[in-house]
Amino acid sequence: MNNYINRLADSITGKDHRVDTTPPSPSKSKSTPSQRSTPWYTTSTVNKKKSTKAGKSRSTTVAPSEFSLEHVDEEHVTDFLRALSCDPLNLNSDSGPEHISASSELMPLSKKTKNKVEGGSPNGLSHTLLKYPFIFIIGCIMFVELSLYLGLRQSVRIWESLFSWRGKRRILRNHLRNSTTYEQWCTAAKDLDDHMNKEEWKRNPTYGYYDYRLIQKVIKHLRLYRGRTDAESANHLKDVLYACLKQNFAGIENAKLYSNTYLGTKYLIDDYVDEVTKSMETLVDSPHVSMEDKRLAFRLYSKNYGRSAFCLSGGAGFGYFHLGVIRALLDQNLLPSIITGTSAGSLMGAIVCTRTDKELRQVLVPDLAQRIKISHDSWTKKLKRYATTGAIFDSEQWCRDAMWFTRGSLTFKEAYERTGRTFNISVVPYDEHSPSKLLNYITAPNCVIWSAVLASAAIPGILNPVVLMQKVPNSEHLVPYNYGHRFKDGSLRSDIPAQALHNHFNVNYAIVSQVNPHIHIFFYANQGSPGRPVTHRSGKGWRGGFLASTIEQLLKLDLSKWLKVLRDLDLLPRVLNQDWSSIWLQKFDGDVTILPKAGISDWFYILADPDDERLTQLMKSGQLQTWPKIAMIRNRLRVENAIAIGRRNIRNALKSTRKKATASKATDTPGSVGSGASDDGISGDEGGKMMDELKFLSGRRFSMPGSLGDAPQAKTQLDEEQRRLKYQVEKRTLLDNLDLVALCLDETVDRGVILDTDVDAIVSRVSKPRLDVVDIPLAEQTLTQAYQTARERLTSQLLR
Repeated sequence: MNNYINRLADSITGKDHRVDTTPPSPSKSKSTPSQRSTPWYTTSTVNKKKSTKAGKSRSTTVAPSEFSLEHVDEEHVTDFLRALSCDPLNLNSDSGPEHISASSELMPLSKKTKNKVEGGSPNGLSHTLLKYPFIFIIGCIMFVELSLYLGLRQSVRIWESLFSWRGKRRILRNHLRNSTTYEQWCTAAKDLDDHMNKEEWKRNPTYGYYDYRLIQKVIKHLRLYRGRTDAESANHLKDVLYACLKQNFAGIENAKLYSNTYLGTKYLIDDYVDEVTKSMETLVDSPHVSMEDKRLAFRLYSKNYGRSAFCLSGGAGFGYFHLGVIRALLDQNLLPSIITGTSAGSLMGAIVCTRTDKELRQVLVPDLAQRIKISHDSWTKKLKRYATTGAIFDSEQWCRDAMWFTRGSLTFKEAYERTGRTFNISVVPYDEHSPSKLLNYITAPNCVIWSAVLASAAIPGILNPVVLMQKVPNSEHLVPYNYGHRFKDGSLRSDIPAQALHNHFNVNYAIVSQVNPHIHIFFYANQGSPGRPVTHRSGKGWRGGFLASTIEQLLKLDLSKWLKVLRDLDLLPRVLNQDWSSIWLQKFDGDVTILPKAGISDWFYILADPDDERLTQLMKSGQLQTWPKIAMIRNRLRVENAIAIGRRNIRNALKSTRKKATASKATDTPGSVGSGASDDGISGDEGGKMMDELKFLSGRRFSMPGSLGDAPQAKTQLDEEQRRLKYQVEKRTLLDNLDLVALCLDETVDRGVILDTDVDAIVSRVSKPRLDVVDIPLAEQTLTQAYQTARERLTSQLLR
């Protein structure tokens, strides 16, 4: 984990944040960023030519050693094949305890059992007679609606190309699309913003989609407390940070704030992020706050703010688009530490989570195509394999090929210890009634990553379900995981496992690279998306006009409705004994969703390996689609990384203090300082954390965040608050004493004539004691008298 945290500082300090070229710094300069001399994807070609001419190996920029290394372990391949040969449903096998399964799923054709497990499909005469007519009618309706939807999308696209992008705007857009580096893209995006008069919108903090007044107040107080060196200001600074370090505080993470410009957002948002990160640095260095209070404060900051995850979807051949997205985030030091992959995304994620940043920069180049040999067999051989095994691809071949991507048989725990990145893979059990699983270093620490990648890519008909393998102590061999139970493609149910990530790692912000070909065509962004404003009416209208956006929404919602009808009435045909409804009816987007720019020709490569030229094209496209989202991702990760760095520095200081105490004493005092484990966001005593939070909240200042810092002003404001609270009467209390209110009005005004303005005189006349019980000691009063006395005294207090 330390390997990852050591890189976080690079994402907090850097160049000008106005232009969003590199991680921003406190500087307010708005100058255009400098351009790099050579784009990344030409570096490998240049180095290759130089190395060939010199007769030497290529430079470390491309790192040929990574591509030449072989990580195949023949013993592990043999263990995997042995596990596949064992039938978990065979009671006579010696593979371990009996496996209990609710029903069988897809199996090779030659090994299907004759006994059919009774399913839960509804029976009945009407269902039998009407099932196929309903399927036909609904299918026809959906076909017509889908045709209309695709036709509408193409019409909007043609309209925008012919009428919206004309003249200088078209020239500027072409400069944007032809950018080869992020710096060039920023320059072109800024030119587009200037041409569309977006600079004034950035300067003006007013906007209806976030609370800009609250942001201004927080910035004011943070600057005030950060500029002072007394203990009271340090504690106020800690309290203000607690109040504002929340997910989407005051709406600053609203995508609409980034959907009106090509580059960046409101300058007020950038100022807020700058001030928050500076304030956290000041709090860490403050001598007026104890280390234990700092540890507790930053733990709560992390808990409340949450964590970000980078989610890579499935998508078969479209999955190589992920490489460009990864490269764009890596170049800007914005790659989150929590990464999840499904199907094709798990293979791309395995490259990232088993290699360091230096190794990644060497691998993520077009030369990577020479290591991609997933689909090199001819279609004749694939069809023969499908006829005999029920799958197009061979599990053994994929096992050998996947070992290079995962650097051999690394487990989830070993990959986490090597890179500091938390890798997650979503898989679905062979049993259709079992819930999907999220594999990581917590849930399956000893599970081998390449077996999880194969399982997550095991689409029925493409690759047969496989057995997960795991390492065991004191053995060079792999053994089956989970009794040899088989798993298949995770995208069938959980393409983006947001809930599981939240449960395990407190993830509440998802950066999704969505390349599923049957999904990304339905993302329309009728009011723009981050870094891509609507061209209609200078960004203030609807994409294609309001009527086109309305029809698009109606068609999309109606298609979803018919899919739910087919699923809920059990009408959808079970092709290959698989319910396919969930590949449409699940959540596929995130807080930031990056989509590919795909054409019809890309569908012909859905089951093909890319060559150098195509991989270059895909990676460049991935970068171009990611750059518009950089500003939004950066502002989120700057705050998140500042919290992580602060926690690390405080934890190191506490460890140093504990070591010094250990050197002077034989044993530590129990509970004197928090341990690294208890301070982790995913472990520790939950009861203790709750008590720590109550302790922190009990110590917060009453005047936060409205305190002005200056003692006389603070006292004046406090008196004003007390005066307001004193005269604030709840509605229920007012209604309960409505007769006294009427009497007060009677004594004050009569038919428009003011009778008396002396408050004390009015109160004395209205609140006269009754039953002569006021002077009787409370202990000697009856229950009725005591109640009356309390009522009279309450009335007197309310009317003062």
